Amino acid sequence: MDSTNVAGVSPDEAPIAPAPERPIVNVVGERVALGPVRRDLIPTYQRGINDLGTLRTLGVPLLPMALERETAWYERASTDDQGALFTIYELATWRPIGNTGLHGIDWRHRCAEFGIMIGEADCRGKGYGTETTRLMLDYAFTALGLHNVMLRVFEYNLAGQRAYQKAGFREFGRRRQSRWMGGQLWDEIYMECLATEFTSPVLGRILVPDQPRCGGE
Repeated sequence: MDSTNVAGVSPDEAPIAPAPERPIVNVVGERVALGPVRRDLIPTYQRGINDLGTLRTLGVPLLPMALERETAWYERASTDDQGALFTIYELATWRPIGNTGLHGIDWRHRCAEFGIMIGEADCRGKGYGTETTRLMLDYAFTALGLHNVMLRVFEYNLAGQRAYQKAGFREFGRRRQSRWMGGQLWDEIYMECLATEFTSPVLGRILVPDQPRCGGE
């Protein structure tokens, strides 16, 4: 048997797949990057939000999300002056794996609420959520000048709680027995992080003033 494949091309002659095109991104970490939400990725966002394993950790109804509804969400979110929404990319492949954002930004009082969705199941448990959360806190505090960022997480979402704690969030209160899951009621946990409790991992090296040059140039 010869070494040619089914297309009649030997392995040495097989074309090399082109490297994935790098999307527009705003913040680049070690394993994930954050860039603007994109209209062409609406079907990707829709696929993630229709995964019940994903929905179980989000504060949204467990209902099917039609393309029309997801498109309407995109239209609202992409033009919301009180929100900052990003696509999450896996840095090694530039694959979009979810989205994250700051919601209800109060510019006067310098506070907002954080949310995240890792829509690709094979990308969970790899630390992507923790790094994304840390990058979003960096963006909130270093880029936007916010002071307090809070989130809500359900008591049964143990992986989420660990990720948020590693990123810098701390629990400050609970709404008891307010979420029904798996045949019982669970607490809704409130967590927050302050700018004074956070050290910038990325943007503190970028968003800095120019330094004077020698000779006053």
